[in-house]
Amino acid sequence: MTWLDGLQMALFGVTGNPLRGALTTLGIVIGVASVIAMLALGNGARAAVEANFRFLGADTVQIAVKQARDDGEWQPIGRILSYEDGLRMAEAAELVNRVEMRINGAGKVRHGRVVLDLSVSGVTANGLEELATQGEVQPLNVPVDQPSVAAFMGHGRFFTPAEVLAQADVCVLGHKTALDLFGGDNPLDQTVWINRHRCLVIGVLAELEMIDPEQRTRRKPNELFYLPISTAIHDLYDEEPSVDLAARVSDESRMDEAKAQIETYLRQRHAIGPGDEDDFSLTTRRDILGAQQQAARTFSLLLAAMATVSLLVGGIGIMNVMLVTVTERTKEIGVRRAVGARQRDIITQFLLEAVLMSAAGGLFGIAIGVLTIPLAATLNQGLALLDPASIPLAFGVALLTGILFGLYPALRAARLHPIEALRYE
Repeated sequence: MTWLDGLQMALFGVTGNPLRGALTTLGIVIGVASVIAMLALGNGARAAVEANFRFLGADTVQIAVKQARDDGEWQPIGRILSYEDGLRMAEAAELVNRVEMRINGAGKVRHGRVVLDLSVSGVTANGLEELATQGEVQPLNVPVDQPSVAAFMGHGRFFTPAEVLAQADVCVLGHKTALDLFGGDNPLDQTVWINRHRCLVIGVLAELEMIDPEQRTRRKPNELFYLPISTAIHDLYDEEPSVDLAARVSDESRMDEAKAQIETYLRQRHAIGPGDEDDFSLTTRRDILGAQQQAARTFSLLLAAMATVSLLVGGIGIMNVMLVTVTERTKEIGVRRAVGARQRDIITQFLLEAVLMSAAGGLFGIAIGVLTIPLAATLNQGLALLDPASIPLAFGVALLTGILFGLYPALRAARLHPIEALRYE
């Protein structure tokens, strides 16, 4: 018997009872579909983590205040991270090249009769470079791999280090903020009011867009208002605010040593005694990626376990149906053996039937899995990315399941004695 003959006979055997075949492959369908959908969710989650921490360069140590719940609100467990902490860090920590500082707040910005409620950021003189290198926004109509830091500045200039140290009353506006406040007039060297404080407009950013298309309806990069961080602390806050700090390290290979220097400096600044817990945390991209990889491994193991259970159920279903089929077709097997069919021919026929059922289940499972990805993305806030490699992988696993669970019924059919099979009623 040729393989083509065996395939035709197997196809006839599978389609002889379509309802049974459909129910038999249901486990394979569910298993394959769940594998594809959940792998897409896993890829989406990993992509989201990478996007959230894309701003954190390989040479950066992110410094944050440790917090604990107090009466339902998160409060620092010790001292806040102050502007003075960041200002002196580069001098105290040998491996720290520079320190980026930022505070975010809100304020009413006024020019003439126009009043805007805006998010206000206090930054250092490196604020423009920080915006350009964080990988979230780009100048409009400029390829993502080509913009320079200068391309982010539309008109005028950004703050100088001297202006930051002197608490200068200057500001830089986002593209839309400038249009809303001044219309078609030139905003440079004009005065605006932020809360009760006056500042001089020295620059306007270029029109920006989010690099991630999904973020373009959620984030508004052109509605920015920048102040020198020292000015923002003085003008916007009644009490000293906690500052976001990021230390740039001069030698990436000595990152652990740099973290130790920063820790020593901050413990001294915050008067933390020997054996007492730090009131701050230090995080590098390596730390984040390590935690992410561990989470990804755990998630992958969970997916593998769920897929294994689903496919195991589907495989057992195929084996049970094939055993019933062997029993129902015992006399047919006896006739075929009597007219010269070899054991190999019987094995081929029944094994092909099992593989056909698992292949059909795999194809339907792939289709359902791909179709459910948009739904999964909606339920998971857009975080679902199809992994093209998951399709052949899932189909291959489905075929392997059919072979493994169809082998025993096929061997059992081939081992039937021809005479006893002919006598079977």
